[in-house]
Amino acid sequence: MDMGDEGETATDEETAEGEQSDAKPTPLAPPARFRGTRRALGAFCRTGNSQELRRAVGHYVRTGYGGSATMTRRLGGTAATAGRLGGVLQSGRTPDGADLRDAVLASGNDVNVVLDAIVDAASPADGSQDKESSRRAVRDALSELLVRFPDADLLALTDAQRVFVIERYAALDVYGRFCLDLHKTVLEKAADPATGLRRLSSIREFIVQHVSAAFRAVRERGASATTKSVARLTREALRETLGVFEDYTT
Repeated sequence: MDMGDEGETATDEETAEGEQSDAKPTPLAPPARFRGTRRALGAFCRTGNSQELRRAVGHYVRTGYGGSATMTRRLGGTAATAGRLGGVLQSGRTPDGADLRDAVLASGNDVNVVLDAIVDAASPADGSQDKESSRRAVRDALSELLVRFPDADLLALTDAQRVFVIERYAALDVYGRFCLDLHKTVLEKAADPATGLRRLSSIREFIVQHVSAAFRAVRERGASATTKSVARLTREALRETLGVFEDYTT
């Protein structure tokens, strides 16, 4: 059975921190909701054809999650975490006001301690698969920042660096959701493990590119990634990304 095939409603985090749920419960998941996605993924895994990948993500959004509007609500936790992450990166403080720099200096200024502290502040652990995926996305986004900007001070990032982390986190959290649902399918459909890993890498890059493009489009319409607006901006970018994905089935 696929992760999340059981009927579910949105979690508290998915509608927390100012997310606009409109008080609508998430619809029950339809039977065999990933059938079309698996079919297209199988073709993509065999051939590497990008058209099949587009078709797969289109079915994933349209039939797997009931459309872009519903999936955007299901990803409300992603937007909420992006908002907390933006606040932590802007202020260097946890939501309860503790100074991250003091904690880091007390531990010897180890970069891994910095990463862990930011992850814990932005996405506190609760033991669920969704939360662990979110935490991994925050950690990976910060790690990619350090590859892109080797001299970055994690507790004093520039605006461009903060935007990079937030955008990359959002993309990686969407990819993490996809993997929770369909990672096994990709590996099973691929000719061998190495091909499966290459296909997963292609899916990851595909999602990253589309989410980044959506953030650019939202900013071009006048939105800015201020501390107070990060969650809203992220929600708009996710809605736009998922709308593009859904259109790939038409």
